[in-house]
Amino acid sequence: MNRRRTTGVVAGVLTIGAVAAAVTVINLPAAESGDSTTGSGPAETAEITKQTLIDRESHDGTLGHGDTSTVAARGSGTLTALPASGAVITRGKPLYRLDNRPVTLLYGTLPAYRTLRPGVEGADVLQFEKNLRALGYKGFTVDDEYTSATAEAVEQWQDDLGRRATGRVESDQIAYAKGQVRVDSLSAEVGAVVQPGAELLKTTGTTMVATVRLDVDDQRLARKGATVEVEMPDGAGVPGKITAVETVVEPGQGNEEDTTKIEVTIGFARTPEGLDEAAVAVGFVASQRADVLTVPVAALLALAEGGYGLEIVESGATRIVPVGTGLFADGRVEVSGEGIRAGLKVGMPS
Repeated sequence: MNRRRTTGVVAGVLTIGAVAAAVTVINLPAAESGDSTTGSGPAETAEITKQTLIDRESHDGTLGHGDTSTVAARGSGTLTALPASGAVITRGKPLYRLDNRPVTLLYGTLPAYRTLRPGVEGADVLQFEKNLRALGYKGFTVDDEYTSATAEAVEQWQDDLGRRATGRVESDQIAYAKGQVRVDSLSAEVGAVVQPGAELLKTTGTTMVATVRLDVDDQRLARKGATVEVEMPDGAGVPGKITAVETVVEPGQGNEEDTTKIEVTIGFARTPEGLDEAAVAVGFVASQRADVLTVPVAALLALAEGGYGLEIVESGATRIVPVGTGLFADGRVEVSGEGIRAGLKVGMPS
């Protein structure tokens, strides 16, 4: 995996892709610190500013729809219809047809595992009834009890689907997903005779996400909820947020050992338009210093007695003041010291 060290300075808007400052102090001008002043100032100056410095570490990632999920046949029969690759399936719509009967997508996290009929109670009943109500069917109470009123609403639903109106919901009539799904690829063909468990298609979520696999040593960067910057193929930076962090094992090739990675999933407040799968660069925050005094790195002077200083330009005179340094980012450096404040002018090499 390629890793690039990048940095950014925040002054209202974050940017990505800035090349890190080369913090090399060799050959910096040597100077004596003290309060001595001179009447001739430098040809160029810069201002001490207060801002937030962000040091970003960039890693290669992929823009896409995230991990795939496999849809397997819920029953046996002839596959009579499949959705097109790339199609979006929403609640109440068929994922596929078996013997020309639809297997309907519903939303939920609990898989269908038994027949729902009057007298049955449980969390799966509540999940199903929430879907039935969301599809516009009424006349029953949404709770964890499957009553005769629920069965009547189910008969209406089944009749609308073209199924035999039994009032019971067999586990092979429905399939659950967390939300609407996008068909990623097909694993079977219309006309195939399938058995329960046969792979039919793969689905993904419908929103674009970026994924990055980090080395375990970089796990510190993978903080759920943290903000990142994603550099798109056109060079535009789009803000994102880490939505999931998972440990995965990449199988080794040949005699190589398996490798443990940290898989990071990044979501966007606004889905990037006009893009499908693409390579991207993701800028993680490695270090951040808020509201600190900064100057251009080039303004630093190597003091003869050691350490660094700044040439302060004030009232037509200059003086050398020693400073402490902190974070380096985007060609600027955090500075501190007696009398150092925002707005002061410092000398710059011509």
